[in-house]
Amino acid sequence: MPHFNALTPMFWTRHIDATVAFYVEVLGFECALHEENWAVLMRDEVEVMLSLPNPHLPFEESIFTGSFYINTTGVDKLWEQVKNKCNICYPIENFEYGMREFAIFDNNNYIIQFGQPLNE
Repeated sequence: MPHFNALTPMFWTRHIDATVAFYVEVLGFECALHEENWAVLMRDEVEVMLSLPNPHLPFEESIFTGSFYINTTGVDKLWEQVKNKCNICYPIENFEYGMREFAIFDNNNYIIQFGQPLNE
């Protein structure tokens, strides 16, 4: 059976430059590639791609019916670094399923969650 290596989200946005700036300045990503209609952002083992919307599909605004969850270490430190730099979906808290996490909205209103197991 084929082996899946990674899942890399591709965020559609009409604002490539502003989205690169958000991920670099607020979340500490590095921009590995930036072209007019496309960009690749990386931080540690997480990669995100940005693209202008597919011209063959309707696109009015960025939407996704879910969230993007990033497992991390030092979730409290990350919370302190970002909480005053972005829109908060929900603040840091402990959950009964054993995670300490928070969620933000990026500049396109995609929900990005960050979590760490309580036992770490």
